[in-house]
Amino acid sequence: MKLGKYSLGIGDRFSHQGVAQLRAIVRANQTGLDISPVWNKSNREHMYVHSHPADVRVEADAAVATLGFSGKYFVDADHINLGTVAPFVETADFFTLDVASFIGKESPESEVNAFVASCSKYIGNLTIPGIDHTIPVTEELLEKLAFQFLAAARQAGEIYNYLKVAKGEGNFITEVSMDEVETPQTPVELFFILKMLADKGVPAQTIAPKFTGRFNKGVDYTGNVDQFAIEFEEDVLVIDYAVKEFGLPEELKLSVHSGSDKFSIYPVMAQIIRKYDKGLHVKTAGTTWLEEVIGLALAGGEALVAAKFIYSSALGRKEELCAPYADVIDIDDSKLPSISEVSGWTGEKFANSLRHIPGHPDYNPNLRQLIHVGYKIASEMGTSYTDLLKKHADLVGQCVEENIYDRHLKRLFNL
Repeated sequence: MKLGKYSLGIGDRFSHQGVAQLRAIVRANQTGLDISPVWNKSNREHMYVHSHPADVRVEADAAVATLGFSGKYFVDADHINLGTVAPFVETADFFTLDVASFIGKESPESEVNAFVASCSKYIGNLTIPGIDHTIPVTEELLEKLAFQFLAAARQAGEIYNYLKVAKGEGNFITEVSMDEVETPQTPVELFFILKMLADKGVPAQTIAPKFTGRFNKGVDYTGNVDQFAIEFEEDVLVIDYAVKEFGLPEELKLSVHSGSDKFSIYPVMAQIIRKYDKGLHVKTAGTTWLEEVIGLALAGGEALVAAKFIYSSALGRKEELCAPYADVIDIDDSKLPSISEVSGWTGEKFANSLRHIPGHPDYNPNLRQLIHVGYKIASEMGTSYTDLLKKHADLVGQCVEENIYDRHLKRLFNL
C-alpha cells in the first residue's frame, strides 16, 4: 500500500464535514493534482467526543461514495502508541507512530555501540547531494544521536511489528512522528534517525520531525521563515539520500504536523517540493472544527448563541482545556475578549474574529487558539450542538470547503 505523492490530513472532530472536506480536495484535483485525503483522529480526540475509531472509516467511506471519488484515500490512527493502537487496527490503514516521548530515553550501551559502528562510513565530512556544504560527523556525534534517538526508533519498530502481525505486511501506511518535543531535529539528525528506522525494519512512508519555529494549533507559523526554508530544503535532500542509502520506501516524504494555517511557510514548502519534484503530507486537523463554529456564528439565532456559549465556557475553563496542548498553543490572556464583550457581537463580528484571514482587523489568534482546544465543550453539549450542525449543514459545509481549498490548498500548491 502506497500513500501517493501529495496527501492532506483532514481531521473532523464530530464527523459531520467529510463531504465538505472532500469537495475541497476534488476541486484541487481538478487542476491536475492528485491529492489523497487522509481522515485522521487521535485517541485523545475520540475520548473527548466519545467517538470510536470505526466512526472515522464510516465517515470517509460515506464521503467518498457521495462524491464518487475514485482516488486513493486513507484513515489515520493519529498519534498512537502501543497502549492506544489496538482499537484502531480494524478500520485504519494509516498509522502515525508517535514516539516523541521516547526521545532521550536510555538505550543499552551495546546497542549504542553497534549503531555507531554501523555508521563508520559516514565519519568525516558527510556529503549529501544537493546540500552545498559538508556535514562534519564524528564518533562523539553518533554516540550522542544514538543516546538521543535509538529508544524512539526501537519503539517505532515495536509498534510497526505489532501492526505487521495484526494487519499484514504492506496493508497499511506507516508514519513516524517525532514532532511533539521542544528541540527541533536538524537535517543531520534526521539522516541518522532514518538509518535507525531502517535498521529497525520500519518502512516509513512519511516522517514528521520537529521543525524549527513554533507550530501552534490553528494559527500561522511563528519563527524565522528563512531559517525554516533552509532546514526544510535540506530535510528534503536528506530524505532523498537516505532512501537510496538505507533502502527506505521511495515514496518517503516529509509530514508537517499542526500544519493547518501555516500560511507564511506554505509558499516556501510549495517552491521546494516543486523544485525537487517531491511529495508532501500536511495535517490540518482541528481547523475544520473552527469552521463549524464560524458557520454557526454566521447562521445567527440559536446557532450564534451556541458559538458564544462555547467561547464563554472555554474562557472559564481555559487552564483545563489548554493543559493537554501546552506545547502547541501560545495564548496571550490580555488579548482575549471578555464574555460581556463577546455577548454583544454580531455573527459577522464573531466569525471575523475567529476566521484566519491575515491582516483582517477583527482577526484574533488568541481567541482562535482557545476555541481550537475547546471542542470538548461542544462534545458536552451533545445533540444540541450536532443538531445545529445538521440544521445549518449547507452554510457550515461551505465554510469548511472554502477554508481547505482557498486558504490551504491554493497556497500549498499555487492554485
